[in-house]
Amino acid sequence: MIDRDIERELLPLLGSGEEILWAARPQTGIKLRTSDAVMIPFSIVWCGFSIFWVVMAYSMDAPIPFVLFGVPFVFIGLYLVFGRFFADANRRAKTIYAFTRERVIIRTGGGNSTVESIPIASLAELTLEQKADGSGTIILRPDISTPGSLNYAHNFNSSRGPARYVKQGPRLEMIDNVQSVYQRLLDLQRQIRV
Repeated sequence: MIDRDIERELLPLLGSGEEILWAARPQTGIKLRTSDAVMIPFSIVWCGFSIFWVVMAYSMDAPIPFVLFGVPFVFIGLYLVFGRFFADANRRAKTIYAFTRERVIIRTGGGNSTVESIPIASLAELTLEQKADGSGTIILRPDISTPGSLNYAHNFNSSRGPARYVKQGPRLEMIDNVQSVYQRLLDLQRQIRV
C-alpha cells in the first residue's frame, strides 16, 4: 500500500501511463551509521583541539587575527560533532523513494527538490545491506554500457566528482522491509530483460 501523501507529491514526476509500484520515505530522526565509529572520535578531537586553540590564543593575549583564525575550525568541529546528524535527519525527512515498471525515482529536498531517475533496465547490480530489524539500504549500480545510461553516469560523474555514482551507486537508504523492496526490484529487472 502506497501512502497517499507520497503519491500526491510524486504525481507531477510521472509520465503518461506511468504507475507507482512502491514508494516510501527513509527512516526519520537521528541515526548512527557504520562510518560514525570513525567520524565521532575524529570530530571530537577536531572540535576539542579547535576550542583549545582559540582559548589558549585568547588567554595568551595573542593578536586578534591569530585568535580568530581558529574560530572557523571551531564551527566546523561543532558541525562535525552535532550538526551533521541534524542535517542528515533533515535531508532524509525531505526524501522520497519510489519505483515504477520503468525507473527508480529518488526525490530529495522540499520546495527546491532534486530528482534522480534511474532506468531499471540500466541497473547492472543491486546490492542489499540489511540490518537485524529488517531495515537497510539498496545500492543501485547503473551499467554504463547500456544505451542511455552512459549519459546518466556522465551526469553524475561531472556533478558529483570522479566516478562517484558509477562506483558507489545511488541508494535507497534506511528503508523498512528492505528485503521485500529488494526482491521487487529484482523481479522488475528480470521482467524487463526477458
